[in-house]
Amino acid sequence: MVRVTVFTPTFNRAHLIERLYRSLQRQTCRDFEWLLVDDGSTDDTELLVQGWGQERNDFPIRYYKTENGGKCRAINYAVDRAEGLLFFTVDSDDYLTEDAIEKVVAWEKTLPKGEKFCGVVGNLGTSRTTTPNTPVTEPYRDANLLERYPEYSPCPIDGERAPVFYTAIQKQYKYPEFPGETFMTEAVSWNRMAHDGYKVRVFNDIIWIYEYRSDGITVQGNVSFLKNPRGDGLWAREKAEFMGYSVGRKMKLWYSYYCEHTFCGEQYRLTKKQCAEYIGAPTWFIQLVAAARRVAALRKRK
Repeated sequence: MVRVTVFTPTFNRAHLIERLYRSLQRQTCRDFEWLLVDDGSTDDTELLVQGWGQERNDFPIRYYKTENGGKCRAINYAVDRAEGLLFFTVDSDDYLTEDAIEKVVAWEKTLPKGEKFCGVVGNLGTSRTTTPNTPVTEPYRDANLLERYPEYSPCPIDGERAPVFYTAIQKQYKYPEFPGETFMTEAVSWNRMAHDGYKVRVFNDIIWIYEYRSDGITVQGNVSFLKNPRGDGLWAREKAEFMGYSVGRKMKLWYSYYCEHTFCGEQYRLTKKQCAEYIGAPTWFIQLVAAARRVAALRKRK
């Protein structure tokens, strides 16, 4: 068994993924494998990876190609095949610092035995020395991943981070898969771990260098949620449950979900029944909101 499985889901990133590959070649710790799941690419990704497999690398490269199903399906697929003690998902358009694996291995060894930790978390940066994220209390912070939300913690763990989970625990928290949907926020799994009492140890060190790209998941933002309403609803209603929303606050959530998924492009628009089902709201509430919106629209026209 290797210490770390570096897992990369990729889709049409042949023009970018070499940067990540070269950063893996430069790692100061070699106790890792690189596992790639190609999510139905139509570019030269497969040929590129085949070529790298012929190079004299001292770490295994394993490549799988699947039908396009989205990042979370790729994670489900990969975690069943991972051979590392730790499972580290790294996006194909970013790259790691030279000491990233070394730090992850060292951090994991600091976790107290017998306590309920699911992994460690490093920092992301736009360079090796620059991050928009707020530093955690030195030298680290033990937290659960619900503490990313300001409404849960007065001192939230903000920004995007680099979580590394125990593979065995990641397997227990696979992502639900909905027919026809290809996106779900990774927070679904993280929130469930936190709700079940798992903690992470969060470090300030930057181990992952990133940039926002115009065709990336982060930039696509709300469109991804509109295209995948079941996953969006699941994340929202579970977050409300885990954080103990009041009835009034749940009603605001249901109202927002209804507005977002009915006042949008026709190709994404949900029915009232679908809205109620996906967000977990009473049907009468959604019908009441719909009626109120109709009345408001009529008054505005008059």
